[in-house]
Amino acid sequence: MMGQTLAQKLLARAAGRADVAPGEIVTCRVDLAMMHDSSGPRRVKPMLEKLGAKVWNPDKVVLVTDHYVPAHDADSRRIVQIARDWARDEGVVRFHDMEGICHVVVPQKGYLRPGMFAVGGDSHSSTGGAFGAYMFGIGATEMLGVLVTGEIWVRVPQTIRMRWHGRLGAGVSAKDMMLRMCTRFGMDGGQYQAVEYTGDAVSALSMQERMTLANMTAELGGQVGLIAPDATTRDWLLAAGAPADAIDIDSWQSDADAACLAVHDFDATTLAPQVSRPHTPANADDVDVFGNVGIDIAYIGACTGAKLDDLRMAAQVLRGKRVASGTRLLVAPASAADQQRAAQEGTLAALTDAGAELLPNACGACAGYGEHRFGEDSVVISATARNFKGRMGAASSQVYLGSPYTVAASAIAGRIADPREVLA
Repeated sequence: MMGQTLAQKLLARAAGRADVAPGEIVTCRVDLAMMHDSSGPRRVKPMLEKLGAKVWNPDKVVLVTDHYVPAHDADSRRIVQIARDWARDEGVVRFHDMEGICHVVVPQKGYLRPGMFAVGGDSHSSTGGAFGAYMFGIGATEMLGVLVTGEIWVRVPQTIRMRWHGRLGAGVSAKDMMLRMCTRFGMDGGQYQAVEYTGDAVSALSMQERMTLANMTAELGGQVGLIAPDATTRDWLLAAGAPADAIDIDSWQSDADAACLAVHDFDATTLAPQVSRPHTPANADDVDVFGNVGIDIAYIGACTGAKLDDLRMAAQVLRGKRVASGTRLLVAPASAADQQRAAQEGTLAALTDAGAELLPNACGACAGYGEHRFGEDSVVISATARNFKGRMGAASSQVYLGSPYTVAASAIAGRIADPREVLA
């Protein structure tokens, strides 16, 4: 029999099978169901009440408030209160209120580990694949089924392997890798299959950089983005509080003879910082193409762009420098834990000393929420995952995407700039 890919092995375990084949439809047992204030109780609570149903296992549910916080109007306060009341009434103890963005908070709490099968009420739930877990986003109706039964059906995907050779240069990050892949293959290039990231360059990435790759599988059009677990995974999860006997990194590797739908090779050593034009991540080019584009705002935020490692990248560029006159640098750390660590080690001071304005630990402008939406005709470079027209503010705003390195360098220059020039 042909070997199994990592995706097949994960689904076989969840389905209680020895193996599965691409194209099969299997029913999988859910190890973890994650929701946030926008996708969760305000949508599923009325449906559960209509059915007269209860949550199958509250201990396997994680709820995070991150979209409508801090609540700045009556509707926001209502939505957040629904989440708080529902968690209490259903006995959901894994409730994290205003602690940061769900895709960062969930792994930081040690809830994810290799071999798990998980779902999330958000398209960027694919972040969990960085830990060798099968995790993907589902809608409210699908989540209702999971909450009642603890199961969901999945069509076993084929695997597309993205193999990165060599090492990234200074000022180049996982975000640049993703923007290159999105541009090469388009936003449906993943064909709603499993995308597995491999190669020396991927193995050399930190866990939070791997999270960026898995997260933006949504922009690539894959169902799930996977990275096989290794010692880096184990060490990170141990530090996050996961029990050592629950971290198996050996069983969750693709077999050498496993068949893939496609294998694509990239050279990390030649990759330049990438910038995506408005209004899609799949329209990137090397940063030096954009040298004449002046900016009004540089935004470092979201689950893709404001984790601790992202803040450190920006600090490398900004330390000892100042944001250009007439340019605003907005920084919304992805979690309270990451902000606290950044403060302890001096990273946060490097940002604020340079003139950065600190925003709450929430989805904020990335989700088009709150008081810092981009205004009419503003030109922005952002470390977020998406730059769709009107998503982050006025439809007339022009949002470019780049890595935290590039966003920070651009804040200093007042125009889109190459971070390698500053770092050199």
